[in-house]
Amino acid sequence: MNTQAKSDYENMLKRLQDKLGTESRKAVSRLEIPTPQIIWVGQRTIFRNFMEFPKALRREPAKLLLYLNKELASAGYIAGERVIFLGRKEPSSFGALIDRYVKDYVICPVCGSPDTRTEKNKKLGFLRCEACGARSSIKANYA
Repeated sequence: MNTQAKSDYENMLKRLQDKLGTESRKAVSRLEIPTPQIIWVGQRTIFRNFMEFPKALRREPAKLLLYLNKELASAGYIAGERVIFLGRKEPSSFGALIDRYVKDYVICPVCGSPDTRTEKNKKLGFLRCEACGARSSIKANYA
C-alpha cells in the first residue's frame, strides 16, 4: 500500500510539473537576449558579439555603447562587430548591465512587452509601446 501511494504521488507530481513547465514557457518574453562574449587582450576588454544586442533590442548601437561606457566608467569604441573597452572589465558585469538596460529602456513598464520605440519630445525622452500604446518617460537618453 505504501509503495502504491508513493507511486500515485510521484505521478501526480510529474503531471503538475509538466503543466507548470508549459505555463512558465508561455509567460517567457519573446525577447531573445544573447549571452555576452567577453575576452581580455592585455589591458583591453573585447565585447565580441556586441552588434547582436542592438539588433535584438531594436536600438541604435551608439546609444547602447554610450550607456555601457557610462556604467562601466570606461572608454569603448566600435570595431566592426565588436566593441573594445579600455581596461579589464568583469565579464559578469556586461550581462547585468544589459539586463538593466532592457528593463529601463526596452520593456514597457505597463504591459511588459519588448515592442517599444523611443521618441523625443523637446528635451524629454519617452518609451512608446507598440503593443498597448502606453507612453512612459525614461531616465536618460540612452534608448
